[in-house]
Amino acid sequence: MMRKKETEQKTYDVVVVGGGLSGVCAALAAARHGSRTALIQNRPVLGGNASSEIRMHICGADHHGSRPDSRETGILLEILLENKLRNPNHSFSVLDTVLWEKVRFQEGLDLYLNTQMTDVKKKGCHLESVSAYQMTTEKQFEFEAGYFVDATGDGYLAYLSGAEYMIGREGMEVFGEAHAPEKSDTCTMGNSLMFRAVDCGRPTPFLRPSWAYRYSEEDMALRSIDEIDSGYWWIELGGDGLDVIRDGEILRDELLKTLYGVWDYVKNSGNFRAENYALDWVGFLPGKRESRRILGDYVLKEQDLWDNTAFPDTAAYGGWPMDVHTVGGMRSTSMDPTVYLHLKDMYSIPYRCLYSKDIENLFLGGRAISVSHMAFASTRVMGTCAVAGQAVGTAAALAAQKRMTPRELGACIETLQQTLLKDDCYLPGIVNRDEKDLARAALVSCSSSLPGCGAGNVINGVSRKVHADSNCWVSEALNGGDQWIRLDLPRAVSLSEIHLKFDPDLSAQIMPSLSRRQQDLQTPGVPPRLVRDYTILLYQGGEIVYQENISGNYQRFRVHRPASPVACDRVRVVVHASNGDENARIYEIRLYA
Repeated sequence: MMRKKETEQKTYDVVVVGGGLSGVCAALAAARHGSRTALIQNRPVLGGNASSEIRMHICGADHHGSRPDSRETGILLEILLENKLRNPNHSFSVLDTVLWEKVRFQEGLDLYLNTQMTDVKKKGCHLESVSAYQMTTEKQFEFEAGYFVDATGDGYLAYLSGAEYMIGREGMEVFGEAHAPEKSDTCTMGNSLMFRAVDCGRPTPFLRPSWAYRYSEEDMALRSIDEIDSGYWWIELGGDGLDVIRDGEILRDELLKTLYGVWDYVKNSGNFRAENYALDWVGFLPGKRESRRILGDYVLKEQDLWDNTAFPDTAAYGGWPMDVHTVGGMRSTSMDPTVYLHLKDMYSIPYRCLYSKDIENLFLGGRAISVSHMAFASTRVMGTCAVAGQAVGTAAALAAQKRMTPRELGACIETLQQTLLKDDCYLPGIVNRDEKDLARAALVSCSSSLPGCGAGNVINGVSRKVHADSNCWVSEALNGGDQWIRLDLPRAVSLSEIHLKFDPDLSAQIMPSLSRRQQDLQTPGVPPRLVRDYTILLYQGGEIVYQENISGNYQRFRVHRPASPVACDRVRVVVHASNGDENARIYEIRLYA
């Protein structure tokens, strides 16, 4: 009996292809701003390089805590704080579940796992639909949408759509970058394969497989083996004679040969006291660093990162060093595996880098945004990809509301920027100017404050410490009793929302990691600085008209919505306890009718 496969037609406002952290943040942002959204992911789990299939820790602007007060906020921080509460043992499988839960139970968002995009339909420069096949159900889909987000990592959606892209290294003559190679070439950074080893408490011999490579002390001279249980990012191949996309299957096999050869060296060289260690997990899905970069209306360059160019259309930021990996990875053992070009400060990413210049309804997320190879060496890390993803998801929802193309939405950049700030994204040099935020006109007072950390900071427009500016209300010690902050409004209003942004210590690390060293740098559990128990009180004419008691908070950003609007002229937040810190700390309070 012959059976014809039928294609299921699906229609959405926004379709996001790619379920790494950038795609997850984009899809959540679009759905939360009212767009009916689909997230299409060709793997069984979300998270991309941070998933249990690859297990890379989530790097960002803070550079492992070496740049203070610079960790990403927004949806990424929401996810990491959820994971911090529920995943004390740094299990990447538990992180898979945290990500799945966030997406699966988000209103207005449909998740399609194990679903590979296979083709696109477009009319002129307008993308109409993408076709996809779900391997677990044998279903064929066609997804129509007004807007699409390419968060595939490889820029595959843009590539199928005919968008112009860059690949390889641009020579100095292309963008005038000081650290670019002299001449352009097609070389990229390679793919890596991770492993985990455990201490068995007894000698555990390791027999090198016949197919594994051999490495000598000379081969390893420039590769750091200071931890023997958590894998090495420098087990890397590709980008030279082997293409990281086309030769992906070959590279996986070669990486397995390399990984087992490196483990043989660790176990059997006698240099690392590894007698009791055994491999517990070996990845079979390499993590990719670099492939296609899609051209937008602007290409972010090395100079922009050094100079921290102040873009009028800033939509995201980064701060990881320009981390330029050696071409060929482990096939170039005579060279350092990477060169770090450390930046003096965080830098801005303009909105014009986040959509295709050729396809009129295609946004760009993740590592495929419009940047040079040199700038990409910094923007490629997952923390930066995530905040750019939230920016494009938000932009897609706004474009849908306004019926604008991504390029046309650039004329409304202040609306996008103010929306991102409201949603707890940080944009360097951009402050809260939201005319609907009633707190901006309030008279603010408090029970007590430390020097430089007065009550007025909660409405100064900046919701994190920036250099010497605290931008936070910090009370005296809570062990002396409750601490409070009060906002008196110039007139009575009908209040519908109270937004609070607490202090989770944006210098401290909270990412899941295979590395024991990285894990040991973290305080277990919920960040101590976060306010845990508090009460919101609304007053009218000196009388309490609304009260909400919150206990066990573990998030930085909380939005409180009374069941119905409350007429009031004063708001008071009383902090009873933190998660361990001796002070009450609040960065921002916003009020909306």
